[in-house]
Order: sequence, then structure tokens, then C-alpha cells
Amino acid sequence: MARGAPSPANQQVIRELAARGQVVAASQLESWRRAGLLPRHRRRGLGRGRGSVVDTVDPVVVESAAALARHLRQGRNRRLAVLEWFAEAGLPVRPGAARVPEPPIGAVREAVVWVLERSVSQRLVAFARSVAGAGEEGQDALYEVAGRLMKPYRGAANPALVRVALEAGGDVPVEAEGPDSSSMVHLVAAIGFGAQEVGADALAEALAASGMFDLTVEDWAQALGKVERGEGPPVDWGLLQQHADTAGPVRRASDEGLVRAREVLVGLRGFYGLYVLHVLHGLLLPDTPAQTALRQRIDAWGMFPVLDHMIAISPSPVQFAEFLAICMEPLLDKLYEMLMEQLGDDPDIFSLPGDATGPVGFGETWMRTVRELTKTGQQGDDDADGGFRLSN
Repeated sequence: MARGAPSPANQQVIRELAARGQVVAASQLESWRRAGLLPRHRRRGLGRGRGSVVDTVDPVVVESAAALARHLRQGRNRRLAVLEWFAEAGLPVRPGAARVPEPPIGAVREAVVWVLERSVSQRLVAFARSVAGAGEEGQDALYEVAGRLMKPYRGAANPALVRVALEAGGDVPVEAEGPDSSSMVHLVAAIGFGAQEVGADALAEALAASGMFDLTVEDWAQALGKVERGEGPPVDWGLLQQHADTAGPVRRASDEGLVRAREVLVGLRGFYGLYVLHVLHGLLLPDTPAQTALRQRIDAWGMFPVLDHMIAISPSPVQFAEFLAICMEPLLDKLYEMLMEQLGDDPDIFSLPGDATGPVGFGETWMRTVRELTKTGQQGDDDADGGFRLSN
């Protein structure tokens, strides 16, 4: 083999990727190996003093190189590519497709921590702690910085209330709107300055904006008011400090723990999708007992607003890392387990009662409903136009 020429094994990998339309150079393969992202070829010893040889190229090497070629573009941070690779490896395998191998879990951990340490929330927490002794000026500075860094976001409208409004032909009620996330800066202030400095009213707004347990500002204000008056158990505000360190649990998690968090995230994304499918942008799908049961489980825990905050159907690598860290929380793991149990008890998500055709009948019913609604709407428009013409 000529000096500097690709090894036969690398040449085979390059050929296999080229057949898929992926152009990869031997120097890239070696660069990925040096970074610990690509496995080395398995070699067989030839005997004492005779060296070793690669008999066959491991398919894991080829599929790992293919994953890196898909996600690692020139000039892109490798950590983002690793996160996309890890997310892809957790998806179901399509029929006829090869399974995507797992990236090195150490690289995944490093990438998640890298994202979390640079997140807006962590930057705000660090800033809040840095100005904690500056009194009102420090608080004003925090809120000014938060106003620049935080993107305004209002959670999705409650699908159940939206569907009721659509079926009644009325407007979506104000109470169906999701919480405004801008108030969550009060939690950052509580971490930096202490809960007492922030006050119960501001904390009530922040906790309601977080979506926890689907409680309103009034609900939280009432609960915190009881604590202030000594009428309820004291609140351990130190938990806020613990949860502020989002990267710490990722550093301490086992390899299996990171993979489990991904399973929880992927699973909850599916259940969230089923929940919002109840409305599907106003096109009313048929409801089924299995779908209703899943929504009831989520509503019983008041978790739809939380899922709405942390689920994106097509997340960016940064979002994926942040959501993955959240899914390490035991509460979300328990929610996922409960929903999986419910799905096991009643798996007929797209089957209407008494209809043996299953998903086919479900789809036909949906199309029929859409046609009827469209026809009704057109008739209403015609009536309105006719009335206008007669009155003029």
C-alpha cells in the first residue's frame, strides 16, 4: 500500500458510503477515530512478529461513519452532531433500514453538559448569583438581562378546551391559553437572591408559568399564602438550588441513565403528540376510548403544560439536550411508565368502538367529518351572502 493511501478497510467504508451518496475522505475517518467517535476496525493477529490484518469491515463502523456524515457538516461543532446522532439512534428502526448504532456515551454526556452549561437558564442563574449582594440594583439588572435573553413564549392552548369551542362553533376561551413563560424569571431571582426577597406573589406567577400540576396563579398564591401564615408545611426552597444545577445530574448519571432519559423523552413526545392530535389545528379527528384514557392520565397529574414546555416534535440539538436533562427527573420517568401501562391495557389508539376496520375506519370517519364541516361552513356562507343580498 502506498504511503499515505487509505487502508483497504477505510477504502471499503468510503465505497459503501459513496454508494449511499455520502462523500467521506479517509482523513475524516481518521479524524473521527482520534476524537473517539468512530470505532477502529477489528484486527486479527497473524502470529508472532507478523502483525495483524482486517478481515472484514464491521457494519457498526460503516453505520457510525454514515451517522457522522449525516450530522457533521464542515464548521459545525461536533457536540451538536453527537446529540443528533444520539437522538436518531433512539428512534424506531424503519422497515428495511439498518439500525443506527449508539454513539460513544462519553461523547454524549460531554455534549449534553456542554449545552446545559451554555443555556440561557444557566447563564441567568450565574448572573443572579453574581449580583445577589447588590440589593434592588442587582434585581433590576437581572430582570433587564432576562428581558434580553429570554424569548417570550406562551404555551399551547389546552386541546380539550379548544375542541369544545370548535364543536360549539365559538371562540377559544381565554382560559384555554397556555401560561406565559416570562414570569419564570422570578424562579431565577429566587435562586440568586432567596425566595423571601422575591415574594409569594411573584413566585406564584413563576410556578404557574412553569405549568407544574396545571395549577393557576391563584392556586399557587393560596398555597404559598398558607405557608407564609404558618398554616401549611414549610417549603424547602433549597430544592430550587439543587434543580438549578441542570448539568450536575447528567455528569453523575450512569450510561444506562442517559439512555433511559432518551427513552422517556421519545415516549413522552409520542404521548404529547397524541394529546394535541385531539385538535390537530382545528380538523376534528375522531376520539377513541384509548386516546381519552391516555389524556385522562396526563390530566390527572396536571402534566400537559409541563409536556408542552419541554416537548418539540422536531427539536434542535440544543433543545434535545435540555429536554433530555429534564427527563432524568423521577416524576417524568413515572409519568412515562404510567402511560406505557395504560397503552398496554388499551392499545387500540386509532380504533373506534364497534368498527372492526381499525385505523382504516378511523381515517374514513375523520375524512367524513371534515367534509361535513366543510359543507356546513359553505352552506353558512351561502346563507349569509343571501341574507345580505336580500337586505340590500
